[in-house]
Amino acid sequence: MDLLDTLTAKGLRGEVPTREEALAVLATTDDELLDVVAAAGKVRRRWFGRRVKLNYLVNLKSGLCPEDCSYCSQRLGSKAEILKYTWLKPEQAADAARAGVAGGAKRVCLVASGRGPTDRDIDRVTDTMAAIKDADPEVEICVCLGLLSDNQAERLKAAGADAYNHNLNTSENTYGSITKTHTYADRVDTVQKAHGAGLSACSGLIAGMGESDEDLVDVVFALRELGSDSVPVNFLIPFEGTPLAKEWNLTPQRCLRILAMVRFVNPDTEVRIAGGREVHLRSMQPLGLHIANSIFLGDYLTSEGQAGQTDLDMIKDAGFEVEGAGEATLPRHRADVAEAVAASSCGTTASSCGTAASSSGTAASACGSGGGCGPCGGHAHTPAEATTAEGTEAAVSQDDELRSDLVKVRRRGAGTELAPNA
Repeated sequence: MDLLDTLTAKGLRGEVPTREEALAVLATTDDELLDVVAAAGKVRRRWFGRRVKLNYLVNLKSGLCPEDCSYCSQRLGSKAEILKYTWLKPEQAADAARAGVAGGAKRVCLVASGRGPTDRDIDRVTDTMAAIKDADPEVEICVCLGLLSDNQAERLKAAGADAYNHNLNTSENTYGSITKTHTYADRVDTVQKAHGAGLSACSGLIAGMGESDEDLVDVVFALRELGSDSVPVNFLIPFEGTPLAKEWNLTPQRCLRILAMVRFVNPDTEVRIAGGREVHLRSMQPLGLHIANSIFLGDYLTSEGQAGQTDLDMIKDAGFEVEGAGEATLPRHRADVAEAVAASSCGTTASSCGTAASSSGTAASACGSGGGCGPCGGHAHTPAEATTAEGTEAAVSQDDELRSDLVKVRRRGAGTELAPNA
């Protein structure tokens, strides 16, 4: 196929496709699916070999978010029966992180629901990072606390954070229909603050919220332009008690086409399969590894993933290997750029006083609530009538019980007395 030959050639050279080519990937048929996966796989192997980076989520503060993100089980007014707890103590978070690292995770993602951190919250996370680094100095730490105020990114960097996560989630054109309590521009500003402070920018999207192909392409190109070093691709989990409970628009085939489009637009960038992979990719998860080079190990923020050992077995059985702690994730030329950005940032010790937090005094729209590191999860809504995305997908059957069975509220790990899934 001329399209795939062109995309493969561009990807192997590290070049970005046109918008028209990206849209054409999403419009390919199921008969062409394996060809699409194979083409994206060549690009993935060119820059990342057969390595799979493992990431592990620790939900520092769960539920009770004042933001109204339609997709989130922790949103204001959510009726999802998720775990609700305030900040974990540093030693509790370190214990949870240790389980993930023992399972092979190279990066620990520290997440807290809410609008954005207060200066006291930054102090809490600083103490938590210290406890984690004391146990394993080599572990990468990505922080996800929502919208950042001035100087907060610098404080996190000075305290040892390696990356900051804040997803754009969807296109600027449709963002207002998903959330009313903050704007797309707010999210862009936080990603820019993190990058400007020398933190690796982790920012991605959520697919399956009823968006068009054009919306998906728009947000992926926006992420590319922002210089995101890692792009988490979340697949919406339509859980009870949220406005998007009936949005069952995804099939495994569409998920793979979305992942392929993201890979072609970001050939040399870490692409992560994030929340919802078990629900929507299901038995086709191993094919996703041929496109993405990064996944979450074990559970998500408020929903359970498949068993951690099953993740490890899947990686091995598919012919891939877990990326080691001493291996660089990004290709050398991308790592050089990231290091240059860090070196050219303010380079000074962050101000201890920070800046005043928002008047609400609460955290908001973090990846726990804003879909940053992965959708929160929750009880699935039994689909009554599924719509199609741009007319390219078949409607989901009403008796598709597999989807509901795969979605479980997290009742173990951080915030509980049960062992984590790692």
